[in-house]
Amino acid sequence: MSQYVSRLGRRSPAAPPRLRLHRRPRRVAMLSVHTSPLHQPGTGDAGGMNVYIVELAQRLAAINIEVEIFTRATTGGLPPKVELAPGVLVRHIDAGPYEGLAKEDLPAQLCAFTHGVMQAWAGHRPGYYDLVHSHYWLSGHVGWLAAERWGAPLVHAMHTMAKVKNAALAEGDAPEPAARVIGETQIVCAADRLIANTSEEADELVRHYDADPGKVAVVHPGVNLDRFRPADGRAAARARLGLPQDALIPLFAGRIQPLKAPDVLLRAVAVLLEERPELRSKILVPVVGGPSGSGLAKPEGLQKLAARLGIADVVCFRPPVDQDQLADWFRAASVLVMPSYSESFGLVAIEAQASGTPVLAAAVGGLPVAVRDKETGILVPGHDPVDYARVLRDFADNPALLERMGEAAAWHAKSFGWNTAASATADVYTAAVHDHRRRVRSHHG
Repeated sequence: MSQYVSRLGRRSPAAPPRLRLHRRPRRVAMLSVHTSPLHQPGTGDAGGMNVYIVELAQRLAAINIEVEIFTRATTGGLPPKVELAPGVLVRHIDAGPYEGLAKEDLPAQLCAFTHGVMQAWAGHRPGYYDLVHSHYWLSGHVGWLAAERWGAPLVHAMHTMAKVKNAALAEGDAPEPAARVIGETQIVCAADRLIANTSEEADELVRHYDADPGKVAVVHPGVNLDRFRPADGRAAARARLGLPQDALIPLFAGRIQPLKAPDVLLRAVAVLLEERPELRSKILVPVVGGPSGSGLAKPEGLQKLAARLGIADVVCFRPPVDQDQLADWFRAASVLVMPSYSESFGLVAIEAQASGTPVLAAAVGGLPVAVRDKETGILVPGHDPVDYARVLRDFADNPALLERMGEAAAWHAKSFGWNTAASATADVYTAAVHDHRRRVRSHHG
C-alpha cells in the first residue's frame, strides 16, 4: 500500500487520508528516456525498471488509467508509436544517434528528447495528459519541464540514486557524476510526489536529498504471479533446460557489471570447491545476463575470472533470456544469488521467490524487504566470498533447507502482486492531482 512517510518513518500528519473521493487521472504521460519498455531485460541498460514500467502500465490501464510511455528510439525505422497493450501506448522519440549512445551520453540529448515529447503533445487539446510520471533522473528532467508546460502534476520514481550508489561503490566502479546529483536534487524539489520502492529508500530521499517527507510515498514493486510461479517444479524445469537433476545450482541472473557483483558468487564457489573438492561434480553455476554499464569495458572479465579461479568447468554463461524462460531458470535453480552492492529493490529476488526458489543476497537497499532472512533466503552483511561460500555449503549439505525455504519464498512473494502496486500508485496519482489543483487555486486566488 502507499504510505506517506515522515523523517521518523511514521505517517506524516500532513498526509491526506484515503483519496477515493478525489478524481483519478484518466491519462498519464510516462517517461523512460534511457531504456525502452520493449527491450529485453538483462541487456545493456534494460533491467528491473523495464519490467516495472511494462507491468505497472498494463495494470494501470486495467483500472482505466491510460498510459503513454515516451522512450528514446534506439534503432532506425521504428514506428512512432506502438500499442503495447490495450490502453498502453509506447511513443518512440528521435533524440541523438540510434546506436552506440551510452547512458552517460544521454544528458546531452535531453533537449532533443523534450522537443519530441512537446511535438507529440502539440497535436492534442490542452489538458490531454492529467499527470506526468517519470522514471530515473534523466526522465525526471524532461518530466519537470513537461509538467510545468502542461500545468500537470509530476510524480517521479528514482529507481536508483547517485548519492546512495556512490556511498557503496564496487571495486573498480566509477562514481556517478556530480551533474546527476544536482539533477536529482532539482527533481526532488520539483516533483509533486516521489515514489520510493521501500521505506529505506524513502528515508534516503529525505536524508540525502532533503525531500519533503509528506511528498514521499512507499509503493513496493510487484511481480507477475502468473508468470513467476513454481509451476511444474524444479525437476521439470531442469529437464527443459538440460541441467543435471541432482546438482547444487546457484544462479546469477542480471546485468553483468561490478554493481551487481557476480564476481562474488564466482569467488565464493572457488572457496567452496577448495574446501570441499568432492562437490565439483555436483555443482553448476549459470550466469544468465549480458554486460552493462561499467561492465561493458571488460565484457569477458567474468569468463577470465572463472578461468583464473580454476572453476571454468562448473560455470556456464548464457545470454539474457525472455521473461518466460527466465522463470524456468529460477525454477531450475537451487538458489538465486544476488551479492549486489546496491539495489533499490531487487525485483529478480521477488521473481525467483515467486517461482519457489530461495535467495542468497547481500543485505543492502531493498533486499531485506524483498527477502525474509532465514525464512525465504539468507541475507549476508557485506561481500566477503567466504561468507557466501559458507551458506552455499550449508545448502549443499542440507537440501531439505532449500525445499523448506523455497516453499516459504513462494508464499511470501504472493503479497507482491502488481495489482496491489498499481492500486497504490493510482492513489499516489490522485493525491498528486488533488494537491496540484489546490496549489494552482491558491496561487490564482
